[in-house]
Amino acid sequence: MPPRTAPERLLLRLEWRVQRRLEGRMAGGYRTVHRGLGTDLAGLRPYVEGDDARHIDWNVTARLNEPQLRVFTEDRELTVWLVLDRSASMTIGPPGRGKHDVLGELAVVLALLFSRGGNRVGALLYDNGAVRTVPPGSGRRHVLHIAAALERAGAADRANGDGNGNGRRQRRLGRSGGGRPHQHRGTTDLAAMLDAVAKLARRRSLIIVISDFIGSGDWERSLLRLGPRHEVVALRVVDTADDELPEVGLVVVEDAETGEQLILDSGDQVLRARFTEAVAERDALLAAGMRRAGVPVHRIDTTADLATSLVEVVSSTRRKRL
Repeated sequence: MPPRTAPERLLLRLEWRVQRRLEGRMAGGYRTVHRGLGTDLAGLRPYVEGDDARHIDWNVTARLNEPQLRVFTEDRELTVWLVLDRSASMTIGPPGRGKHDVLGELAVVLALLFSRGGNRVGALLYDNGAVRTVPPGSGRRHVLHIAAALERAGAADRANGDGNGNGRRQRRLGRSGGGRPHQHRGTTDLAAMLDAVAKLARRRSLIIVISDFIGSGDWERSLLRLGPRHEVVALRVVDTADDELPEVGLVVVEDAETGEQLILDSGDQVLRARFTEAVAERDALLAAGMRRAGVPVHRIDTTADLATSLVEVVSSTRRKRL
């Protein structure tokens, strides 16, 4: 038997470690908000020319003296688009458990879960204008295609010297960074990332955005454009390095996306207080923008158990729908 590829090993590991634990805990199909021909009555509306007369509710029609049509919740296959942020800030985190590692695991597990019911899953890998697309498909083999696309993108980053360090790299003053030079590509344009999936999702879809949402662009306006046509969910992948400044004396802090470097005294209490305030302000602005766009955002910590996090996401979504 030939040795398994990296995507196959990842898929097998996640099937045993995560998917089997989710069996039965995330049961239930997806129900679209559209009205159509199904089995569950959604309501009534006046009959118009061209409607199927077989769905006229004659009892209500007799009471109102106007033809009324029964409308059902439409049962149909779901198209899911996974929007995967592969920008430099997603490399934050310890080796093997950085934000990009969690993103990859989330993408594979979600593709497995949705494909299991016959739904079609596509993926958009975005890295500052560089877009890789896996067209929607279903089945285990298709999940492997998505995992392979992530592996190829990661290999390309490593060959270019990207992805070999933390997104906000910190080192003590006087030490030089090792490895190949890091190529900075500018701040992630989150609006362009969302606009890219808007062009691909031609039919109504469930769009799951997996990102740390560190970037620029009028992303709120892009979300507002997606909302009326699609159902959008945001999974925000975070690491402690996003929110904490370790107290280690003088450090050089480098932004992985812009390449900007600053020398900071991490023991300065005024600086630490300002850093904490900036983190709180960033989180508040993100939460407010998501609320205005009507998009639920769920925090996925790199240290958290993946299965537990996904169950909480589904439970929270169901509570909001009830």
